Amino acid sequence: MGEIEGSYRVLQTPGTRLGAQFNAGISTLEPGQSLSANMATGAKSHGRGLQIRVLGLDDSQEFFDIEPKAFGQALLSEVFQRGNLIESDYFGLEFQNMQMNWVWLEPTKPIIKQVRRPTNTLFRLSVKFFPPDPGQLQEEYTRYLFSLQMKRDLMEGRLTCTENTGALLASHLVQSEIGDYDDMADRDFLRVNKLLPYQDRVLEKILDLHRRHMGQTPAESDFQVLEIARKLEMYGVRFHPAADREGTKINLAVAHMGLQVFQGNTKINTFNWSKIRKLSFKRKRFLIKLHPEVHGPHQDTLEFLMASRDQCKIFWKNCVEHHSFFRLFDQPQPKSKAILFTRGSSFRYSGRTQKQLVEYVRDSGAKRTPYQRCVFLCTCNVVISSTGSAMDSPQLSPFVTKSPLCLSPSFQMSTLSLPGQAPSPLQSPILSEVGSNLCGFDTKCPLLPQRYPTDKAYFIAKEILTTERTYLKDLEVITVWFRSAVIKENAMPEGLMTLLFSNIDPIYEFHRGFLKEIDQRLALWEGRSNAHVKGDYQRIGDVMLRNMSALKEFTSYLQKHDEVLTELEKATKRLKKLETVYKEFELQKVCYLPLNTFLLKPIQRLMHYKLILERLCKHYSPAHRDHDDCKDALKEVADIAAQLQSSLIRLENFQKLTELQRDLIGIENLTTPGREFIREGCLYKLTKKGLQQRMFFLFSDMLLYTSKGVTATNQFKVHGQLPLHGMIVEESENEWSVPHCFTIYSAQRTIVVAASSKVEMGKWIEDLNMAIDMAKKSQEKSNIFLDAGLGDRSSDEVSLEQESEDDMHSSRTSLDKQTHHRANTTMHVCWHRNTSVSMSDHSLAVENQLSGYLLRKFKNSNGWQKLWVVFTNFCLFFYKTHQDDFPLASLPLLGYTVCTPEESDSIHKEYVFKLQFKSHVYFFRAESEYTFERWMEVIKSAASTTGRMSLLIPKVGILQGKR
Repeated sequence: MGEIEGSYRVLQTPGTRLGAQFNAGISTLEPGQSLSANMATGAKSHGRGLQIRVLGLDDSQEFFDIEPKAFGQALLSEVFQRGNLIESDYFGLEFQNMQMNWVWLEPTKPIIKQVRRPTNTLFRLSVKFFPPDPGQLQEEYTRYLFSLQMKRDLMEGRLTCTENTGALLASHLVQSEIGDYDDMADRDFLRVNKLLPYQDRVLEKILDLHRRHMGQTPAESDFQVLEIARKLEMYGVRFHPAADREGTKINLAVAHMGLQVFQGNTKINTFNWSKIRKLSFKRKRFLIKLHPEVHGPHQDTLEFLMASRDQCKIFWKNCVEHHSFFRLFDQPQPKSKAILFTRGSSFRYSGRTQKQLVEYVRDSGAKRTPYQRCVFLCTCNVVISSTGSAMDSPQLSPFVTKSPLCLSPSFQMSTLSLPGQAPSPLQSPILSEVGSNLCGFDTKCPLLPQRYPTDKAYFIAKEILTTERTYLKDLEVITVWFRSAVIKENAMPEGLMTLLFSNIDPIYEFHRGFLKEIDQRLALWEGRSNAHVKGDYQRIGDVMLRNMSALKEFTSYLQKHDEVLTELEKATKRLKKLETVYKEFELQKVCYLPLNTFLLKPIQRLMHYKLILERLCKHYSPAHRDHDDCKDALKEVADIAAQLQSSLIRLENFQKLTELQRDLIGIENLTTPGREFIREGCLYKLTKKGLQQRMFFLFSDMLLYTSKGVTATNQFKVHGQLPLHGMIVEESENEWSVPHCFTIYSAQRTIVVAASSKVEMGKWIEDLNMAIDMAKKSQEKSNIFLDAGLGDRSSDEVSLEQESEDDMHSSRTSLDKQTHHRANTTMHVCWHRNTSVSMSDHSLAVENQLSGYLLRKFKNSNGWQKLWVVFTNFCLFFYKTHQDDFPLASLPLLGYTVCTPEESDSIHKEYVFKLQFKSHVYFFRAESEYTFERWMEVIKSAASTTGRMSLLIPKVGILQGKR
């Protein structure tokens, strides 16, 4: 393979993950060399250069020839280049100084000025900057190295945690190293490899936990290690001993958010970067100067005493680098004077910032090739070659393989079979961003046997698994992320905390177990485990029946969601602090939908189970062994869904009204009891300035029309409010000579509007007439809605007439610059795509949620990219893997068309569909005929909305037509 910028080299790697009983690592020794030979000459320098020894995160040792006067950056670059580390800025080289303190090698100083005897010093590659979320690490290889750092920290006692958590981390590490549970192999591995200081005490616990990870790939295990570790208080913490003014012994540490103070292993204080004005040191004293508003003008400087000036300076440098890496947008200039830190030193951080690193990896993604690892099994002096033959090789070094098997990281095997045994199937389709080799998706691929079972039932069962993964992540938005936000700010009353979390936590815990059970069953079905030889596991009905029956116990919790949603909304209006936390949380990437949407998910999930089980029952013949269980499971979930159907309709309406309330300026009490949302969308209103774009909202009692203002909050301003009582709607294309035009007569005023198409006009007129009809029959008096009006008719008309096209263009620009998720809510998408959406469209979209891996290709690109894709709320959300906490990007589907590729598209692959809006074209490839049809089905439901009537009336008439 030729060298490609930003790509991984093929490395000679022994692959401890596949069953090797030793700590092997990423080695760059050439075939025929041995480590012992290298180490024998390692202490000697060749010529006048320095030969420096570096310990890898996998405990392998490498030697690097460096010029005598070389700067630290020269050695760092050599290490990163040989290991082909793309996200290298997270890492550094550390060594022990004369005082036996671990110190980072500085890139901008000569090595010989930092290390007294470089050739006798062991440098070790370590993680220097720990991001708060492993999802920020773009490369699977980087996450692998991070997991090795967690492994090192566990063994060294840095990553302190409970014994149960330690055992869980160790179980994932074992899964990543040797694959699926095997009692003898596990015990042998753990006898040779110490992962925990107290490993003997928790050995049985590790084995029990490892048994539950069946089918988990090495990459997934790495991610699980990081997910658990990042939530620990000691994640990435490096202690610097000190004492406070009273002489109490404490430890200082620096992290992504700022400085931390520990007493023992307990964190007692955190000083965020935003609170710190200046950091400095004077001899042994380390000084933190805070902004006056943090602790008042008389307590703005904190002082800590450290053992020596050198230790003060080491910690201060760490602080400088962490602040620059995590807080600055651009790499600081060498001669610039940092505002936060003292002027007494010229020391500056010299690498890329995290923002620059993320952008670099993202922008160079097209140039990368997948990381590849060469693997083999070394047990009892037998080497398994890529052809499967055994060779006696008593003298073979563990770092050498004569016939390596090069695999993508996603192709790691859970176990490697010996000759005579059935081969273990490979894990998942290869990801290629630069070519079109799609092994695992293409049944004609010559490289590998077909991966999946062909039965349609398998793919239906897999849909349960993929959507359950997304559902559990959605629950975590509330149970993990939102809980953390309100606890941190102490923003929610205790009574509401109890109501919310005691209601949703049991549901979350149930579905965690359910997901694991489905995952294990699919692993057996696919043959990812040898357990399938002991029984018939190519079915899902028994799992569904057992869990749908158990789900009945949670009906009372689901019935309380109405109260939870209502009380949360009341408290948000009443408590300013909670409102602030709520709004700030909605701006976080993890909250990719309006927050209260996630509270509806548990009831909506019942509908998904019902629909999927209906498909299974329809697919199976009555004589099929799985039919009866599926039928009984369907009955169980249908009973629960029927009990909650009316509650779901009410909750969806309430959620929509509260969402609109937050995005509309000029209307209060939108959630008035009895009010129902019917349709939202874009129409053009006729004024003296001509046709001007407006956003209309139709409810069961009134019609609102709004404009998009130039505001940082991305909200719509209400300009007119028309009661439905006494309203008349008439087509008026001929009268005004405007296509798709109709007139709305109300007691308050008369307005003329135009739709973007005849179908759109039909939808609006039909829904308006239906709503007017219902308002007539209602006993409620329309005048109760006039109190929230916008003044008299004349002032309203004047304000509208004074608006210009310039206002409209500037408002569009402001929206385009918005990056948070509110730009993806349906009102904003309707505004841009010039379309409308009804409540029945919302309900249909909820029924058609879908998740799974797809291959995506842009119109003019050559390669396909594998992404985890989630369809919900009329939008596709794209993730790198299903473990990611938040989407990388989104694609609102309203206005798009979906079809199969045309001849001119030159797409010669199966199961490909094409998405297009004007000049924007995307191609997506599914793994099977079933998944292709399902994606087409759900996307059609959102892209080309059927325009069915509101849930308030039968679904008939023109609105059933396709757009």
